[in-house]
Amino acid sequence: MRHQLSFACEGATLAASLDDAAGGTGLLIVSGGNEIRSGAHRGMAMLAARVADAGHPVFRFDRRGIGDSEGANGGFEASGPDIVAAVAAFRVAAPHVSRIIAFGNCDAASALLLHRPLGLDGLIVANPWTYDSDAEEAGEPALPPATAIRARYLARLKDPESLLRLIKGDIDFRKLFRGLSALKAPAARAAPDSLAARIDGAIAALAMPTTIVLATGDRTAQAFMESCPAALDRVPVKRLASPSHSFAGEDGDWLADRILGILGR
Repeated sequence: MRHQLSFACEGATLAASLDDAAGGTGLLIVSGGNEIRSGAHRGMAMLAARVADAGHPVFRFDRRGIGDSEGANGGFEASGPDIVAAVAAFRVAAPHVSRIIAFGNCDAASALLLHRPLGLDGLIVANPWTYDSDAEEAGEPALPPATAIRARYLARLKDPESLLRLIKGDIDFRKLFRGLSALKAPAARAAPDSLAARIDGAIAALAMPTTIVLATGDRTAQAFMESCPAALDRVPVKRLASPSHSFAGEDGDWLADRILGILGR
C-alpha cells in the first residue's frame, strides 16, 4: 500500500511516498536532476510498486525546492542533508526495516557517492553524472564522449544511406572533422577538483557494498566510463546494452530485476 507523508530537513518540510511491504530490507530511491519523486514518465513510481510487490518497502522523496517540498533547490551537491533526513524518516515510517539500500540515477547516483550518508547499508548507482557545470552546454558537453562518437561513426559507415549522403555532399564536413579530431585527441586527465575526480575518489573510499549500473549506450554512462575507468574494477558493475538513460520500457524490467537481486542478498 502506498502512503504519502512528510518529514523535516533543516527547517523545510519535504514530501515523500512510502510503498509499504513486510520485508526487512528497504529501498530508498533518490531522484536525479530536478525530477519529482515519481521520476520521468512515472518510472520511479512504477519501480517502487514492483519492488514493494516483491516484499521490500520503498521510500521516495522530493528534495528541498523540488515538487511538493519546501526550501531552496541547491542541486545534487547540496542534497546530503536531504538524503540523511530521508533515511531517518524511512526508518521511522517503516520500523521493521533493518537494512536500507539506496538507488540513484544520474546526478542522484553522484550525490549518493559524494555524500555517502550515514544510516545506509548499500548503494546502487546508475549512470553517474560526471560533467562539471562549467563544461556543460544544454545539459551536456558540446561534444559527447569519444566512445559515443566512435559508435556513432561506425554505425554511419555501415549505413548505405549515410555513405550516399557523404558522396553527395549532404553531410556537414566541419562537424565530421570535429568529431574525428575528438577521436584522435588523447583523453584529458580529470583535474583533481573536477566532479569526475571527486566521484572516482569517493568510489575508491567506499566502505559499504555498492553496485554500479550502466546503460552502455547512454552518453552519461559513457562519460563516466571514460572519466572513471579504475572505478569499474573496484566494485561490481551491471551493464545493459541500451541508450536509455532512464531505463525506459523493457529496460525498466531489467533494472528492477537487478535491484531485486541485490535487495534479496
